[in-house]
Amino acid sequence: MSLTLTVDGDRWRAHLRSVADANPGLAPVAKGNGYGFTLGRLARKSQWLGVDTIAVGTYDELPHVASRFDGDLLVLTPWRPFGAAVELEPGVAGRVIHTVSRSSDLDDLLGRQPDARFVLERMTSMLRHGLSARELWSAAGTLAARPHARLEGIALHLPLAQGSHLSEVSRLLNDVVAAELSTRTIWVSHLTSDELATLRTSYADYSIRPRIGTDLWLGDRAALRVTATVLDVHPLERGDAFGYRGRTAPKSGHLLVVSGGTSHGVGLEAPMGDSSIKARAATLARGGLDAVGFVRSPFSIDGKQRLFAEPPHMQVSMLFLPDGPRVPEVGEQLDVRVRYTATAFDRVVVT
Repeated sequence: MSLTLTVDGDRWRAHLRSVADANPGLAPVAKGNGYGFTLGRLARKSQWLGVDTIAVGTYDELPHVASRFDGDLLVLTPWRPFGAAVELEPGVAGRVIHTVSRSSDLDDLLGRQPDARFVLERMTSMLRHGLSARELWSAAGTLAARPHARLEGIALHLPLAQGSHLSEVSRLLNDVVAAELSTRTIWVSHLTSDELATLRTSYADYSIRPRIGTDLWLGDRAALRVTATVLDVHPLERGDAFGYRGRTAPKSGHLLVVSGGTSHGVGLEAPMGDSSIKARAATLARGGLDAVGFVRSPFSIDGKQRLFAEPPHMQVSMLFLPDGPRVPEVGEQLDVRVRYTATAFDRVVVT
């Protein structure tokens, strides 16, 4: 009676191991909803992989992983002089590596904790967080006067846009070299295996450490299956009313009540980055269906996605199945297509 993520354990673990073996210095990323697996499970799997550092998204996520992973904890959200960043548990604080993206924050952090561990984030074409080249050089001067500060490397967070990032990374690393900082570690996100190999060759005196989330945890989708349970099946005649909003059936068929609703993330869509003509056409098609009361659901029956009968409820959804196709029985499992990073599962079963 649950929205369930079932994982082929042997296949998934083999994939995790292959990614770790192919990426020396790997820092697994465990953030948000844990890519659907939960943060605790990802922390335990990182421990199993034998890595020395994992990356979390925010300071509030630290309690979920700190007791399940005994290595260093890199926080990707930049340090700020307020909130959870300055309220760390003493037993965890020594394991935390902060991300510093503003000159004023570097001064403030070291004023509060002279021996703080941190990475300096260099601004990339993402234009999200980071220091400019001039600020990076200024930071070098600040650190020269702070002998107890523990600079753990330089962080580069690159965009997901297609095409090689090598030219941008090379330009940014030239700024790092020119700043003469006391580190030879570079933390990078969203580089391909070939790009990482090229960087390691071009900057052989630097340690390149990839931070990987999606490609690690979700890289082998064939190892993952999401299912929902059919909870009830009701025959409908044309014109029959149903649901919260008293909608009427457009034709005869069946109303299916299945597990999985808005509390799980079903029917709640995050904006997509695909701007192709095909993607725009699909958006228009979905809008047209919505306008007449028919919206395709993520639930499939015999390989075909079926329509929502009405907007999803909190924990269940209602589907309309017209006469003709096979009618599932109560207790049957339906395949569900979801965005793992936006879905909360009732159960995660690793076989």
